[in-house]
Amino acid sequence: MKIVVIGGTGLIGSKLLARLGEHGHEAVAAAPSTGVNTLTGEGLAEVLAGASVVIDVSNSPSFEAAAVMDFFQTSTRNLLAAEAAAGVGHHVAVSVVGTERLPENGYFRAKIAQEKLIEDSSIPFSLVHATQFFEFVRGIADESTEGDKVRIAPVLFQPIAGDDVAQAVGRVAVGEPLNGRTEVAGPERFRMDEFFREALAAWGDRRVVVTDPHAHYFGSEVTERSLVPGDGATSGQIRYRDWLAGNAAK
Repeated sequence: MKIVVIGGTGLIGSKLLARLGEHGHEAVAAAPSTGVNTLTGEGLAEVLAGASVVIDVSNSPSFEAAAVMDFFQTSTRNLLAAEAAAGVGHHVAVSVVGTERLPENGYFRAKIAQEKLIEDSSIPFSLVHATQFFEFVRGIADESTEGDKVRIAPVLFQPIAGDDVAQAVGRVAVGEPLNGRTEVAGPERFRMDEFFREALAAWGDRRVVVTDPHAHYFGSEVTERSLVPGDGATSGQIRYRDWLAGNAAK
């Protein structure tokens, strides 16, 4: 089966390519570096020829609210139109657990707009909502830092390894379209402030984690369950301590 991975040179995309290839699929990376640009439409018709499934794991180069909205709306419209012309039978997109709970967040608003375009299209689809990746937890700490203090809200947090995300997305992609969404999260649930207190200690980081109920998460104030999935979510297998032991430099 030919499966085109939009954003196939990125973190999740590269992991997907490897897994799909191991299972005998013709997995093709589509990204600006491979001559495919979803914003302009360049290369889409050529790369989608003969494709059965398209997986979109691309991301906006800018997280500024207007720019990220333009990216997801324009690229998704172009991609869906090209898929319809090519006869693609399954569109898979990766989104974020909690998008609908934080509508004041510009990035999440853009992901909601992207999902609506997919849901309203004629192409059978599956949406995979994932929690935050282990690979990005240092970035969360940096974003939350003021001086030598890291301000974190005492809410639920269930991060996941990128490898587990890729495995879940790959399974969905080779199955029947859900025409709906599924959620995937890490195998452990933490209090977010406690997670970061332990994580910084494991990194040898001298910053102090301060529990702050009003601390912002990428610009949004979060509540108890803003960042965790509902019942029935798929759980990954990799625990953070085990991932960290194998990714000491990350």
